[in-house]
Amino acid sequence: MPSGLIALALGGFGIGLTEFLIAGLLPQVASSLAVSEAAAGWLISGYALSVAIGAIALTAATTRLPRKQVLVGLVSLFVIGNLLSALAPNYPVMLLGRVVAALCHGSFFGIGSLVARGLVAPERKSRAVAVMFAGLTLANVLGVPFGALVGERWGWRAAFWAVTAIGVLALTGIATLVPPTEAGHPTPTPAADLRAQFRAFRSWQVWLTLTATGLGYGGMFGAFSYIAYTFTEVGGFSSADVAWLLMVYGVGLVVGNLIGGRAADRDRDRALVLALLGLTVTLAVFGLLAASPTASVILVFLMGLFGFAAVPGMITRVTDVAHGAALAASANVSASNIGNALGAWLGGLAITAGLGYTAPLYVGAGITLIAVLVMTAAAHQTSRR
Repeated sequence: MPSGLIALALGGFGIGLTEFLIAGLLPQVASSLAVSEAAAGWLISGYALSVAIGAIALTAATTRLPRKQVLVGLVSLFVIGNLLSALAPNYPVMLLGRVVAALCHGSFFGIGSLVARGLVAPERKSRAVAVMFAGLTLANVLGVPFGALVGERWGWRAAFWAVTAIGVLALTGIATLVPPTEAGHPTPTPAADLRAQFRAFRSWQVWLTLTATGLGYGGMFGAFSYIAYTFTEVGGFSSADVAWLLMVYGVGLVVGNLIGGRAADRDRDRALVLALLGLTVTLAVFGLLAASPTASVILVFLMGLFGFAAVPGMITRVTDVAHGAALAASANVSASNIGNALGAWLGGLAITAGLGYTAPLYVGAGITLIAVLVMTAAAHQTSRR
C-alpha cells in the first residue's frame, strides 16, 4: 500500500471527524455560546450546505493547479477552519469556522480520489479509493463518541483542538508522502482546461451516475436520520443503547467500504447494482422487523454495509465516464450531500404525516429502488456500447 494513501486516509479521517463530532457536542456549544438549539443546529446544516457548494466551486477554481498542491491547500483550509472553531469567542466566528472547514470537504474527496487511484495499478483503483474513504468511515464510527468523550472531560473546544492536530498531521503526510507526479508520469499531470471539465457533463453516463449516487445516499440517510427514534420508539431500546447501535452501523460502513472497493475492481457495474439492491431490500425488511431487537442489530449493520459498498465504485465510475475530470468527482460528493438532504426531508415528511417511525425506512427503500433502476439503465447502456 503506497504511503501516500495512508496520508490521504488520515486527511479523510480528520474531515470526517469534523463533520460528525459536532452532533455529540451541540448542547455544550449552544450553552457556551449562549445560542438556541435551532441556531446551534446550523453548525450542522450550514456545514452540509457548504460542502455541496465548495465541492464544485473550489474544484473549478483550482482546476489549472497540480493536484498535490491543491490537496495541500485544501487541508490547510481545513486546519484554519477548525482552529477558528476551537478559538471562537462567539457564535458567528464558530459558524465561520465550520463553513471554512466544510469548503474543503467535497474537493478533498473528489480530487483525492483521483490522486489515490493514480498511486496504484489500474486494476486496483477502486480499492485505492476505498482505502482513502476508510478514514471517513472510521470517523463515522468514532466521530460522535469521540466528540462526546473529549467534550465531557476537557470541554468542546478540546475536541476541535484535537481535530486541528489531526489536520496538521495529515497536511504533513500529504506534503511529504504523496508524490508530485501521478500514475508514474515523470512530470506533474497538466491541469485540464476548465471548459473541458464542464464538457464532461455532456455525457449521460455522468448524470446517471450522479443521480444514482444522490438517490443511494438519500435512501440510506433518509432512514438513518431518524434511526434513533426507530430504535427507541419501535425496537424498545433505551436511549443509552443508541450509541452502541450507531457504532454497529459504523462498523458496517467500514466493512462495506472495503468489500465494495474489491468488488468494484472485479465487475464495477454489477457490484453497484447489487449494493443498491441489497440496501433496498435491507431497508424494506428493517421496516417490517424493526420491533425485533435482534433483527434491528443485524439490519442496521447491513444498512451500513450495503450503503457504503457503492461509494468506491461510484467515485471511480463517474471519473472514468467523465474522462478523469476532477469536477465530476467533486460533483459526486455534492450529489451525495444533496441526496442526504432530500432523504432526510422526505423521511421527516413521512413522520409528520403520521406514518410512524418505521416510515423513513420504507421511504429510504423507495428512493434506493429508483437508484437501482437508474444504475441498471446506466450499466445497460455501457454494456451495449
